[in-house]
Amino acid sequence: MEKNVTYIALFAALIAVLGLVPQITLAVGVPVTAQSMGVMLCGTVLGAKRGGLAALLFIGLVALGLPLLSGGRGGLGVFSGPTVGFVVGFPIAAFLTGLLMEKLRAPIGIAAAGASLLGGVLVLYGVGITGMALVLGKSWIAAAGIMAVYLPGDLIKVALTGFITQGLAKLRPDAILSRH
Repeated sequence: MEKNVTYIALFAALIAVLGLVPQITLAVGVPVTAQSMGVMLCGTVLGAKRGGLAALLFIGLVALGLPLLSGGRGGLGVFSGPTVGFVVGFPIAAFLTGLLMEKLRAPIGIAAAGASLLGGVLVLYGVGITGMALVLGKSWIAAAGIMAVYLPGDLIKVALTGFITQGLAKLRPDAILSRH
């Protein structure tokens, strides 16, 4: 129990720290932040339950006003803006990424990348785009068009999550709780 709380808090902190990493602008001019990669890592490393709880703790801290989202955003106002679906989608994405990681029996790096693609990108985009469409009063397709430019950056994060999870598994196999 105590170890689980430590892991959950540690990975909530990881999501926060990745929000502090300055955004990187891709060649196509689209800024990319590392924060959603933290959500993916919650699932691939901690598994469904602990990963989802870590992301839930993170958004709870954001709701309390801590400026933990990329760009130093926090407070209840983020839940009424166009990114509300992405913020609310963090625990869902972490949980589903973890669930997929627990079920997939492919080599760990491939499983982590696959779980991240499905849970950390497709599911997060589904929830995020829905929230964006509702807040902006646009169709889901129009909101998806706005988000399409971010897909290359998120695919890079998927690959990095696979490599990081695989590297951690080689260094400390017992640290990949999603496989225990």
